[in-house]
Amino acid sequence: MDVRTKHRAKVGLFGIGLAAYWPQFPGLKERLEGYLEDVGRELGKLATVANAGLVDTAPKAREAGDFFAKENVDLIFCYVSTYATSSQVLPAVQRRKAPVVILNLQPAAALDYEHTDTGEWLANCCACCVPEISCSFARSGIQFNVVTGTLFNDEVAWGEIREWVEAANVRSNLNYGRAGFLGHTYPGMLDMYSDFTMHQGKLGVHIEVLEMCDLKERVDAASDKEIGRKVEETGKIFNLDSSVKEEDLKWAAKVSVGLDRMVEDFDLDALSYYYRGLDGNEYERLGAGLILGNSLLTARGIPCSGEGDLKNAMAMLIMDRFGAGGSYTEFYAMDFKDDFLLMGHDGPGHIAISDRKPTLRGLGLYHGKRGYGVSVEFNVKTGPITILGLTQTIDGEFKMLVAEGTSIPGPILRIGNTNSRLKFRLGPREFMNLWCEEGPTHHCALGVGHVKSRIRKLARMLGVELVEVC
Repeated sequence: MDVRTKHRAKVGLFGIGLAAYWPQFPGLKERLEGYLEDVGRELGKLATVANAGLVDTAPKAREAGDFFAKENVDLIFCYVSTYATSSQVLPAVQRRKAPVVILNLQPAAALDYEHTDTGEWLANCCACCVPEISCSFARSGIQFNVVTGTLFNDEVAWGEIREWVEAANVRSNLNYGRAGFLGHTYPGMLDMYSDFTMHQGKLGVHIEVLEMCDLKERVDAASDKEIGRKVEETGKIFNLDSSVKEEDLKWAAKVSVGLDRMVEDFDLDALSYYYRGLDGNEYERLGAGLILGNSLLTARGIPCSGEGDLKNAMAMLIMDRFGAGGSYTEFYAMDFKDDFLLMGHDGPGHIAISDRKPTLRGLGLYHGKRGYGVSVEFNVKTGPITILGLTQTIDGEFKMLVAEGTSIPGPILRIGNTNSRLKFRLGPREFMNLWCEEGPTHHCALGVGHVKSRIRKLARMLGVELVEVC
């Protein structure tokens, strides 16, 4: 699926060597600089690269550090081309304080031991100083990671590097992101109450607090022509069940037009929302008309999380920016006969990650919520899936929970909700016990594909605890 990326990551790159080697082994420096160019060329296919060149003295390391700070890089790659002392490496990463990936990539898969001289060995001895550099980073509080392999034709190593860049890209989108919080959290759901400052402090995302008046003003301004276009768009995307009343469809389309304008006016990348209203008043009617528009927004890469769950909106945003989608989900039921969990939710779903046309169904009653109208019904396409949860601990810190499984075919509930049959390596009994022991929120983001290893890298970069349930 297409990924809505507003901020492409910028990565810093520098190679390291020891200046004392250059007069002793003519041609070594030029050879290593060539390897560094190879690394830069490959990274350039994935991100914008700020290359500080080959660093071989402590003063040059400080210059590289200033360069990375000026360039405001999201991630720094340290290519270890040969031995270098850690004192001439550490200054290069201290100023920017960005996460670091040490590239322990040996040019040759193996040395020709009987015919390798000292110069040839030095061109391949990158592993020599990686432990030393790691120690200096660890003792200095630098968040670092190591990728080990060969410089050329190593899909495992370069696959890891690609995932680090993807994680940096998601982190950048969080850092520059804007999330709307419309209305309030569903009353009494203690797991979902959120600390706005925590979101900005840890994830970097700006929280724009919105009033229902902000939405109403834009819904009221929707023209008949705009509403007609939205109804036509809905007819192309959804199967319209016979239960859908024309007046309810037009109202949902009108609210959708207002939502689009609100998202554009406030430059939102995500939205968390809920409003109860009272006795059929205008705000209750607005709140009941949000499902269609927010499903369309979610499919466009602007995830919308109902019940005011801001943490889950962030989980959905992360999954979407990894190209996995990210549908608003909770646990529905357990099937102990076929060992799967039924998972879904009323409200918005990421209809772009279904393999069939979603259904728009009319509901005379929204269970547990005020109002009535149209609702979205679909299931996530069969194949590999990942669920991601974002919760807070007793210490007020964020914690991520992740699990990989499979979406399997079979009948689902026809109740106007999103729901899918998800099978994990662990059966429902063991999975639910382990998941719940981590103190999750009752929502999570459901996406397609297995993206746990990328989420692991993002969690490392953010400094957020990650629990891999399976």
